[in-house]
Amino acid sequence: MTNLPLIGSKVRLRDWIIEDVEMFAKWLQPGHRWQALDGPYYKKPTEDEIPTIIERTKKRIQDNQFPDPRSRLVIADAQTNQMLGQVTHYWISQETYWLAAGIVIYDPDQWGQGLGFDSLGLWTDYIFASMPKLVRLDLQTWSGNAGLMRLAEKLGYQLEGCFRKARIVNGEYYDALGYGILREEWQALHPTGFGK
Repeated sequence: MTNLPLIGSKVRLRDWIIEDVEMFAKWLQPGHRWQALDGPYYKKPTEDEIPTIIERTKKRIQDNQFPDPRSRLVIADAQTNQMLGQVTHYWISQETYWLAAGIVIYDPDQWGQGLGFDSLGLWTDYIFASMPKLVRLDLQTWSGNAGLMRLAEKLGYQLEGCFRKARIVNGEYYDALGYGILREEWQALHPTGFGK
């Protein structure tokens, strides 16, 4: 198992700490720009639901309820350790070891500075290292999220699926996109590990 935290040039991926809770609560409030890009076709928590989410998060931290391998980690600033966002993964098909990764950096002032590249690269490395049965990893997005599309391609993920007009955002149709990378492709790009 890979030791945590995962240290990059700009970020560290680490477990949640109690100091993250206030920042997380702030970014969960409706109206932030990240919510318009990160799966905006899915329901977001209402202001009334946020306290319950925060209490559950606090309890997980206090009880040290972190699965091994991790299914989510905080993206923190490499210097200050302040929470910037998070990386996640979820099963598309656990029966066939088909997993998708996710990433969000909350503050738009932090976008375009290489934090996503550092974070998703470290996360991809971690997922492949901690789940030896995985032969591929996916990223699912939509055609309105140009930043994630560029990030996926920059890291070597290939566009494998385009479901035309499958997502509705603000009354307009967008394509649903699936990117993927095979273990051997990732290892060829990063034979000694991402960033090494």
